[in-house]
Amino acid sequence: MKKQFIKVVLSCAVIAGGFTVTSCKKSGSSKDVSRATGWKINAKEGGFQYNTDFKEQETAPGLVFVEGGTFTKGKVQDDVMHDWNNTPTSQHVQSFYMDETEVTNVMYLEYLDYLKSVYPPENPKYTNIYKGALPDTLVWRNRLGFNETMTNNYLRHPAYAEYPVVGVNWVQATQFAEWRTDRVNEVMLEREGYLAKDAKYKAAQGEVSGTFSTEAYLNRPESVYNGQIDSLQGKAKKDSVNTFAKRSSGVIMPEYRLPTETEWEYAAQANQGNREYNNYRGRKKYPWDGDYTRNGQRVGRGDQLANFKQGKGDYGGIAGWSDDGADITAQVMSYKPNDLGLYDMAGNVAEWVADVYRPIVDDEVSDFNYYRGNIYMKTAIGEDGKVNVLRDSIVYDTLPNGKIVAVNLPGEIKMVPVDEEETYLRTNFSSSDNRGYRDGDPGSSRFFDQFSDEEGEDDNKKMYNSPKHKVERDSTGKLVRHYDTSNNRTTLINDEVRVYKGGSWRDRAYWLDPAQRRYLPQYMATDYIGFRCAMSRVGSKSKTKNKTPRGKKVR
Repeated sequence: MKKQFIKVVLSCAVIAGGFTVTSCKKSGSSKDVSRATGWKINAKEGGFQYNTDFKEQETAPGLVFVEGGTFTKGKVQDDVMHDWNNTPTSQHVQSFYMDETEVTNVMYLEYLDYLKSVYPPENPKYTNIYKGALPDTLVWRNRLGFNETMTNNYLRHPAYAEYPVVGVNWVQATQFAEWRTDRVNEVMLEREGYLAKDAKYKAAQGEVSGTFSTEAYLNRPESVYNGQIDSLQGKAKKDSVNTFAKRSSGVIMPEYRLPTETEWEYAAQANQGNREYNNYRGRKKYPWDGDYTRNGQRVGRGDQLANFKQGKGDYGGIAGWSDDGADITAQVMSYKPNDLGLYDMAGNVAEWVADVYRPIVDDEVSDFNYYRGNIYMKTAIGEDGKVNVLRDSIVYDTLPNGKIVAVNLPGEIKMVPVDEEETYLRTNFSSSDNRGYRDGDPGSSRFFDQFSDEEGEDDNKKMYNSPKHKVERDSTGKLVRHYDTSNNRTTLINDEVRVYKGGSWRDRAYWLDPAQRRYLPQYMATDYIGFRCAMSRVGSKSKTKNKTPRGKKVR
């Protein structure tokens, strides 16, 4: 009784002749009453509004839950290529979600169709939005090979609808993920009554000018759909308190994005299904158990477990039972998933990940959610003190290969790098761009002042002194190329070079190992690199419901 008395706040009435307890109740016993102040939460009269019924994050379309944990990133086995770029390190990954399959042609075509509808390419102002998103179908061409059938059909023909999209560079992949975030959140807001039914189709069909941006909705909701959101609000509009959803509403999904290299490798290894010590220590050779590429189980014995190049001039094996079922890419889900339920984490196509490539992994600084590529941004505030929403001021960028891509779309909010307001006296970061932090470059050493970032005689002292070409288009659209003529360049590694993981239909079995890593400039595309999206998990690490909190007794 004494312990219970300490834990309970008593309400007492005073009666003449002494103190008498007339009623006792626990303060804040209702989830809609604040344990801090005793005020009501979500009161109709107003005040603090919060989703007190939130249980856990919903699995968004196309994704599979991956419970986080510890694993050995990198390779313990022999480094046949002598790249020395995947030294084993112990890492911990938070729980996240990942696409069940690679992004397919039909998924990407839906993206292209949306851009074409909302930003008609016949409008000169929008032409490069659509053109900049188009995959490079010419990646199939080979000087001494007949591949025109794929050049003309692979992206759009229904026969290849469920095949992984290729010819997409890293920049295009990240922009697809941003678009996908907005479309999924439109569905969520419509379902919860914040948007009217089928509002998303009105924007896509041009009935409403402008479109939906998640960040614009969260920061300045009245600006969404080019300021016409009032006519597109759902039943929540009747409740003046909850006109717009906020992050605290629990309705807005985290963004789709490319997985980090650490997340991708962790998901590909799928050690959850097999707790063998050697696997945990980084000795698992493939996403499946065993040291061979053929199925050793009774059912399907001898079948190939992935789509890869089996030898010189051998892209699928002899036709028949020993064939792997594909010569180029294969339809997604053609092979067994790994123990997490993820398909084609080895073979079919290699996949872009978010990281900037460096030969080293600096686990001395970070062994938790390791990622190289952080550029910290913040919302730009206009003269009116509100978040700056970009209307018709579309910003384009000319990639080094001459392709023009839109940096932002109309209706999105303007982002700027963080400055001294955010970095002053911080110990965890000191600048906006952290791609080159402690990467082995002399500029990362304590003798930084002895080295120069400018082009000239000191350039040969820098480790990552890649060529500095510049490509732009003049007013007539003609390419103007400025080539770097320096003789002191020693590498192709720079801050625009990204990692891609996993083997492909063009690769030998060596590259099926999840630990192997390669890199390519982020503006380049090939016929063997695709991508899949990921999403961070918010809240608990595990999806197990009704779990007893640690430290509490079960009665």
